[in-house]
Amino acid sequence: MSLEVVILAAGQGTRMRSALPKVLHPVAGKPMLGHVIDAARQLQPQGIHVVIGHGADAVRERLAADDLSFVMQREQLGTGHAVAQAAPALSAERVLILYGDVPLIQVETLQRLLQKVDDDHLALLTVELSNPTGYGRIVRDAAGAVSAIVEHKDATPEQCAIREGNTGILAVPGKRLGDWLSRLSNSNAQGEYYLTDVIAMAVADGLGVATEQPLDAMEVQGANDRIQLAELERHYQQRAARRLMAEGVTLRDPARFDVRGEVSVGRDVLIDINVILEGRVLIEEGVEIGPNCVIRNSTLRRGAIVKANSHLDGAELGEGADCGPFARLRPGSVLGAKAHVGNFVELKNAVMGEGAKAGHLSYLGDAEVGARSNIGAGTITCNYDGANKSRTLMGEDVFIGSNTALVAPVSLGDGATTGAGSVITQDVPAQTLAVGRAKQRNIDGWKRPVKVSK
Repeated sequence: MSLEVVILAAGQGTRMRSALPKVLHPVAGKPMLGHVIDAARQLQPQGIHVVIGHGADAVRERLAADDLSFVMQREQLGTGHAVAQAAPALSAERVLILYGDVPLIQVETLQRLLQKVDDDHLALLTVELSNPTGYGRIVRDAAGAVSAIVEHKDATPEQCAIREGNTGILAVPGKRLGDWLSRLSNSNAQGEYYLTDVIAMAVADGLGVATEQPLDAMEVQGANDRIQLAELERHYQQRAARRLMAEGVTLRDPARFDVRGEVSVGRDVLIDINVILEGRVLIEEGVEIGPNCVIRNSTLRRGAIVKANSHLDGAELGEGADCGPFARLRPGSVLGAKAHVGNFVELKNAVMGEGAKAGHLSYLGDAEVGARSNIGAGTITCNYDGANKSRTLMGEDVFIGSNTALVAPVSLGDGATTGAGSVITQDVPAQTLAVGRAKQRNIDGWKRPVKVSK
């Protein structure tokens, strides 16, 4: 049966106390609404309709995509009113209603829910809670069938004792939805058009109401304030940590580890505390990552080591390569197999060949360093003249003396050497020593300046 998804994302989120629309507040580095859209996409619907209102321009700008249509709800008059804004565009046999501030919903849960929808049944996602305060209550008849949903503010004391709560997520036969929405009333404590009133209408029309529950109650938890947002963040991270550990990763402390993107891992990976993985990160077998590292959009090949307090962004470490501690690899940085960069070394758009080394205190930008070459402490590539960037090319087995400035564009042949403290402005042929520094003078009798009394 064909499917369309409606995502309600028009709320202001006043309890967030923020200028940012509620659904754009991030969980794991992605807007909450982005997580919901990703789940909807995995269901492969023929359309995804996002109902927006407060901060509509910001939401549309942040998440616009060819497979999304945005629908304005200019007045926030309730969930039923929100769905009604999208109703004219709906034509599928099934319609699934989701919420933009419920980011942990699992595709498998939604698939189970959708299996229960047909022309004679709608399906409702409910949840058992020890304290369902604030949730609409699922009212069942003597036979256990769902007869209605009563919102918390409209519930009697007896109905408030019901522990089965409404998540708001439901799937309905598309051909029925328009009629039900047209019959909604706002005669309730909130003066709003409740989508939940559709349940009683469906029962009155002779349809069955099937229910499904998530395996984890946090799947259906929304975020109305920053406290709940933090709870969702921690739960997401716990779930991500469990997945990685199941795939062969040792986490020194799963509670001090964050994933903010898509991570693929091999076996026998070791990750120490306070590591953040962002964007797309590939970690192959036997990799070790020390504490306090940030790794974004990078690839770590088999056996690579990232030592403490290093920052990688758009980088690749070859097999057995290592970097850090306190290394920074910026976009375009590549370490070949068994290459090494040490503490306080920064690379930008630089390639280190197999076995090449830059032990400490150096900046290499727009550079190619050949295999087994050694970069002395304090070396920099002067790659920017204030307008254009140029490259520095080094062959194999090059030795760069400490405190060398390589003024690009410049090329050093295989086996070339530079003397410590040199400023290299011309190409250096292979197997040649280049010394580019002023001749030392010792001045006898020189007296240091003394501080003048004021």
